[in-house]
Amino acid sequence: MTVTEAIGTRRSIRAFTDQPVDRTVIERVLVKAQRAPSGGNTQPWHGIVLTGAPMQRLFDRIALEFPKGRAAHAPEYNVYPPDLDGAYELRRRGVGEDMYRALQIPREDKTARLMWFARNFRAFGAPVLMLVHTPRYMGPPQWSDIGMWLQSIMLLLREEGLDSCPQEAWAVYSPQIREMVDIPEDHIFFCGLAIGYREAHAPVNNFPVDRAPIEEAVRWEGWQ
Repeated sequence: MTVTEAIGTRRSIRAFTDQPVDRTVIERVLVKAQRAPSGGNTQPWHGIVLTGAPMQRLFDRIALEFPKGRAAHAPEYNVYPPDLDGAYELRRRGVGEDMYRALQIPREDKTARLMWFARNFRAFGAPVLMLVHTPRYMGPPQWSDIGMWLQSIMLLLREEGLDSCPQEAWAVYSPQIREMVDIPEDHIFFCGLAIGYREAHAPVNNFPVDRAPIEEAVRWEGWQ
């Protein structure tokens, strides 16, 4: 698989099969991903790879909190800026509506949408969940480094025939996650990464996801 093919076939998968994932495959991916760039070679990323009983215990713990709604949320950072607006907010809302349209869940059916959202906290059926954290004093440049590490992992997973879903949604349950998984107190919990094999025909894995034209992202200067 070429890099272009890996990028073109990677998407956030929200329906996984129950096919187990071999630890040696994930180890191979993570070893290769250590080559991801980072400012000053700091390599500020840390991950905890869960499967089996430890993962199930985490799911069960979060299931106790989910019915409490926002009252149970205690994120350690804002997943989205409070004042997100313009094209950025339109894109965020747009992909959500496209997803629910593919699932045939109308806006009016808030209960069904909520139940679907709850699948985040079972990693969408993936057999593996990696939890990502970093020292609290790390700043935006180091968070950018973590993003490059995660992208490297996701593309390498595609090379292995695997799929993934980066899940910042887990951040809202940071205290509960810390109850179940040993994350150092001087680290901030960032996100989850669901890993497994995609349900090839699931509508949620096949709806088109728009991307902005390059003119909205890049400006050229000095070119003839």
